[in-house]
Amino acid sequence: MPKLRTNKGAAKRFKLTGTGKVKRRKAGMRHLLTSKSKNAKRALGKSSLISKTHEGSIKKILPYG
Repeated sequence: MPKLRTNKGAAKRFKLTGTGKVKRRKAGMRHLLTSKSKNAKRALGKSSLISKTHEGSIKKILPYG
């Protein structure tokens, strides 16, 4: 049986938590930051979890995560 290939683009964007959930970074912190409030920027800097809807497809392309 051949090894499965990890999708390297996904591997750089997502990490698996200890309980098996998928962690991601929030979008919106690259540019146009002057128009965003301090609170919004602080919230965008924190990581969040992938929704249950997409979790299966992400785990499929990260087989050894």
